[in-house]
Amino acid sequence: MRNPEKRKTVYLLIPIAVILIGYVLYPALSTLFESFQNKGAVTIANYTDFFSAKTSSNLIALWHSVYISILSVIISAIIGMTLAFIFNKYNFPGRKLFSGIAIMPIVLPSLVGVMAFMFLYGEAGLVPNAIKDLFHLKDIPFKIGGITGILIVHAYTMYPYFYMTVSSALNNIDPSLEEAAYNLGAGRWRVFWEVTFPLLTPALIAASLLVFMVSMASFSAPFLLAGGYRVLSLQIYFSKMNGNLDMAATQSIILSVVSIAFLLFMRWFQNRKDYRMANKGIGAHQSEVNHPFMKIVMVTIGAIGMVILLLPHATILMMSLVPQGAWTWQTYPTKFNFENFVLLFQDPEILHPLKNSLVISFIAVLGDFIFGMITSYVLVKRKFIGKNLLDILVMIPWALPATVVGMNLILAFNHASVFSLGKILVGTFWILPLAYFIRFIPLVVRSTNAVLEQLDDSIEEAARSLGAKWFYTFRRIVMPLILPGVLGGTLLAFVQAVGEFPTSVLLYTLDNRPISIEIMNQLRMFNTGQAAAYGMIQVVLIAVVLFISNKYLGVKSENTL
Repeated sequence: MRNPEKRKTVYLLIPIAVILIGYVLYPALSTLFESFQNKGAVTIANYTDFFSAKTSSNLIALWHSVYISILSVIISAIIGMTLAFIFNKYNFPGRKLFSGIAIMPIVLPSLVGVMAFMFLYGEAGLVPNAIKDLFHLKDIPFKIGGITGILIVHAYTMYPYFYMTVSSALNNIDPSLEEAAYNLGAGRWRVFWEVTFPLLTPALIAASLLVFMVSMASFSAPFLLAGGYRVLSLQIYFSKMNGNLDMAATQSIILSVVSIAFLLFMRWFQNRKDYRMANKGIGAHQSEVNHPFMKIVMVTIGAIGMVILLLPHATILMMSLVPQGAWTWQTYPTKFNFENFVLLFQDPEILHPLKNSLVISFIAVLGDFIFGMITSYVLVKRKFIGKNLLDILVMIPWALPATVVGMNLILAFNHASVFSLGKILVGTFWILPLAYFIRFIPLVVRSTNAVLEQLDDSIEEAARSLGAKWFYTFRRIVMPLILPGVLGGTLLAFVQAVGEFPTSVLLYTLDNRPISIEIMNQLRMFNTGQAAAYGMIQVVLIAVVLFISNKYLGVKSENTL
């Protein structure tokens, strides 16, 4: 029996290994090799140039990336933890509504979120100009841009990662631990620092990792708001646009090393201690806010926060109703109608990017669905040499910044190879589906792993003992049981693919340009209404997919982490 089982494992491993080696490892090695190329010779000149005073812009960009990422982690943690404690530890009127609104930033794709903040708080933004007119000021009182603008956008879009992970962790802490500390005479702060906070460490590390790596890879906010403030992800883009692929490869390697180094450091920090509890959590204990004044304060703060959080969504909706020419030199939009949406669905040229996004995302996530399900099954249910290596290869596309993944594919497939079937993929339609497929494999594998690990092996063994073949058992028994997890991860991958911008901006062509690229094109042509209409379509698509995931598949938002 052992030999047939080993053969089945080998048969499953072969296609998995080919895909991971050909489209994850080979592109990464191509970038590493390219970084040591200079005028056809193997040399470390690119690294010398990167760290030399002559090209200090690279060092400055690296420092900016690290600096912004660390600040983004700190600010997001403060906001996310505060909201998590308020909504999970205290009960007051409107708490459920406010806690639901708190995760709304997650439905805004990065580019759309930045666009909303530009419309709201930029130099021609609605809020600064409204304050200027209201108080009869000569100039606008403020505008976002540079590092401040980047940090504001990062804080808004990334604090939900801390909010969701900390909320989930709080609900898994046994209240009796805190009650025992109170009974022994510990005050509120001591209980928090010595009991609650240590138990939240794994959640905080998970959120910190995600925020740091997303921030290091951030492209949209620096691209639109930097104002000459360079970060390394932008340096990669500019090097690629200037045809300096050797330096782009070098910058990609250094950005990857910094991201992975932070990942390893945080893993080491987490593994220093054991954070497990002897008892299973039964949900955070909520204190009722009974004082009338405090109720008013909490509700008022919640209402103000709700307005601030929903304002970007409302702005995108409002701007999508502004026809072309109705907000150019004017201080405020002068006309509203549905012209942008009518054009979107009537003009084939305007509809083309939306079709591209849907088709490309569907092709990519269909591949993720099949590949992720089989890979997860092998990782969880099969034993073989090299399992840890396979797991690392699966997670590499998520650990690497999106711009690096894009550069890897450019350097690997700008010439014919066995993995591209003797074709050049760069500049073709298929490079984007391949990029999205590779980028979001980890989402499907991770969500499927969670379900498979809970599946008792005896269920499969019982079917096999009754004479069922492996494929029949997998198709009729295993697959239906794990389908919610697989579909949940696939839908989340679809959400990410529809809004993907950093990878797309490096790989797109005129014919396969997705919706995120068209948003950028419309902004460059000052057609803000059409750009917002595209953004609104993205927001609605993401909201619908997340609703289906949460309502019908039981995939909670915090599971995306």
